[in-house]
Amino acid sequence: MKNIRFEIKWAIVFLIVTLLWMAFEKSMGWHDELIADHATYTNLYAIPAILVYVFALQDKKKNFYNGQMTYKQSLVSGLIITLIVALLSPFNQYLISTFITPEYFQNIIDYSVSNGIMSQTEAEAYFSLKNYMLISVFGAAFMGLITTLLVSLFVRTRS
Repeated sequence: MKNIRFEIKWAIVFLIVTLLWMAFEKSMGWHDELIADHATYTNLYAIPAILVYVFALQDKKKNFYNGQMTYKQSLVSGLIITLIVALLSPFNQYLISTFITPEYFQNIIDYSVSNGIMSQTEAEAYFSLKNYMLISVFGAAFMGLITTLLVSLFVRTRS
């Protein structure tokens, strides 16, 4: 457990950053009056998400590997972070949907139906806590893998 304390710390940081980002989105109106812009602006979340991985892997390199980290070591560390984040994503999604933006699902359902994007039944099935919890696990795993693969190229020690 001691060997993965960096990964646990950074997974928690990642989850907190996600909560803060959702609060930011909510404050910008992207979950209610400006919901039409949500699909575009939510992609900006990639910036802080990638930065967390960069900082995490740099921290591991500097403070665990004494400044010398191979691609494989970076990859393993990033994948452990990704696993922890993916496993805790449903809990994070519950916090987001219950405390930060409880009206989001109804707002996006209403928007999707009124703009002919989905039928009422389709929208209610897709925009639900259960579905978002499931999506959060796979999304975190996939994006964490891609981010780890790329960030590890830049963080590793080149010989």
